[in-house]
Amino acid sequence: MDTVSELIKNLADQHGRSRYNLLPILQGVVEQEKYLSESSMIEIAKELEIPASDVYGTATFYSFLEYKKMGKYIIRVCKTITCSMKGKNQVLLAIEDMLKIKVGETTLDGTFSLLQTNCLGFCHKAPAMLINNDVFTDLTPEKVREVLSQYLSKKQEGGQNGN
Repeated sequence: MDTVSELIKNLADQHGRSRYNLLPILQGVVEQEKYLSESSMIEIAKELEIPASDVYGTATFYSFLEYKKMGKYIIRVCKTITCSMKGKNQVLLAIEDMLKIKVGETTLDGTFSLLQTNCLGFCHKAPAMLINNDVFTDLTPEKVREVLSQYLSKKQEGGQNGN
């Protein structure tokens, strides 16, 4: 049995095998594997004895359950009205310009993926973004370039940050 199958079986043992336990199992796979592959979703469906379409529908509904391979650092920029009013578009343009990718894309070297997401809960410090689990608020194009420069220098040093 491969490691993803073992992981799914262990998560089902831990959480249970009913349809109601699907979300924590999906979260567990993403935590370990960084995304939900098609084969992992099929394996989850088999383990829980539910249609694969239910697994896929749930995985694609939630914005923090990735169903395609992402970069080492996933940048999520808040797209709410508050962040938009406080300069989110300029922040996005700075990220796109610096990394040479658009929203929904991953850098060629697999280091960064850029996404927009619904509210991150930092409206009082908008605009906000996450890089993996690290929160950045009160963003400006200059601040974003500083943050990304730090991540790029960690990459060059071979360092790790986040998951």
